[in-house]
Amino acid sequence: MTETLKIAIAGLGTVGASTIKLLQAEPTHGGSGRNIEVVAVSARDRTRERGVDLSGARWFDDPVEMAGCDADVFVELIGGAGGAALASVEAALTSGKAVVTANKALLAEHGMRLVGMAEGANVPLLYEAAVAGAIPAIRTVRDGLAGVPISSVLGIMNGTCNYILTRMEAEGIGFDECLADAQRLGYAEADPTFDVDGFDTAHKLAILASIAFTTEIDAGAMNIEGIRGIEPADIAAAAELGFRIKLLGIATMTEDGVDQRVHPTMVPRGSALAETSGVTNAVSIRGEAFTELVLSGPGAGGMATASAVVSDLTDLARGLAPRPLGRPASSLLPFRKPQAGGHRGAFYVRLPIADRAGAFAALAKNMAAEGISLEQIVQKTPHRPEHLPPLDQQTVVLVTYPTDESALNRALAAIEAEGIVVRKPHVIRIAQTL
Repeated sequence: MTETLKIAIAGLGTVGASTIKLLQAEPTHGGSGRNIEVVAVSARDRTRERGVDLSGARWFDDPVEMAGCDADVFVELIGGAGGAALASVEAALTSGKAVVTANKALLAEHGMRLVGMAEGANVPLLYEAAVAGAIPAIRTVRDGLAGVPISSVLGIMNGTCNYILTRMEAEGIGFDECLADAQRLGYAEADPTFDVDGFDTAHKLAILASIAFTTEIDAGAMNIEGIRGIEPADIAAAAELGFRIKLLGIATMTEDGVDQRVHPTMVPRGSALAETSGVTNAVSIRGEAFTELVLSGPGAGGMATASAVVSDLTDLARGLAPRPLGRPASSLLPFRKPQAGGHRGAFYVRLPIADRAGAFAALAKNMAAEGISLEQIVQKTPHRPEHLPPLDQQTVVLVTYPTDESALNRALAAIEAEGIVVRKPHVIRIAQTL
């Protein structure tokens, strides 16, 4: 073991620059007795001011070329599932270098192949920063709970969505206005699709679920729904019912396989997840030996994510090299997705319907035909100034007792076929307990 751990960093955006700042502020980390030195860097723009001293590092325009330099560790902070990120990580593993990455999209799409490459080359592949920023979710599930049966992992894993939903509740504003503010403040990208449509959460959940349930990573075997359809009326209805709306990633071990889902959920006020606000993330782990373990903290941002990168580098400086997925890739179970029935639980349904005779009877008839019992049915009549004509539609809110999602979908399809629905019904799952 050499005295200095030499690292090469590909990608000098917010996370890359923050990682260098942390390393330069304290070169010897975690009592390892080894300096961690940045000997090479790669980024698209050499002229950009990043607020860090790069004078001692060799510059590479091509990260793939840098993967062959004399560094001990290749740190990939480029982002994206393919392109330079994938090519440079593959080159680093092929050359026998340890790899540290914060790239959840890369791992969700190519993780099994990259893990196989790392194991074949007998080099570490570490990625604590890929899931929930500064929260040690990966090492908690992989190392802290090793050998302990886990029944579910779930949580708030995207700070952008949580910020938007928090603002919508606190200020009564709509999704579009809140998203524009999040973009202006730097909490959301110019193209927010990856965040608000749930794909970022899905990638993180797929990685965590693989470790928790000792299965292969399969981000494609997942039902994904984002938060674009959430309206202030839904936020207000949730409050009336004693809930808050959160975008959750949920992975549960069932008899038929692993159920992975990302969708908005009404969670009970007072629960740990309901009280997680702003850009904060929270991960809940549940198992047979304990009721619930909740980890909460900053899930994004330069310094938060960089702290997780430095944590992995510190492990390498100490000589620690855990298996990427906690056990050999060859021993992981093939991923199995449950097929029958889908999710079972209570549901909130917002139905904009035509204001005509027989509409309510059609709702009740089609719900009853699928054996769905209704806990509440409320007609929401928006306030209209007297000088304006009355609306030709009404909004009906239904709250069901626990039922199969497939049965609800059939009932809603039948209701739409009746021709009384003005717009597509909006459905939100209700978590009665958390």
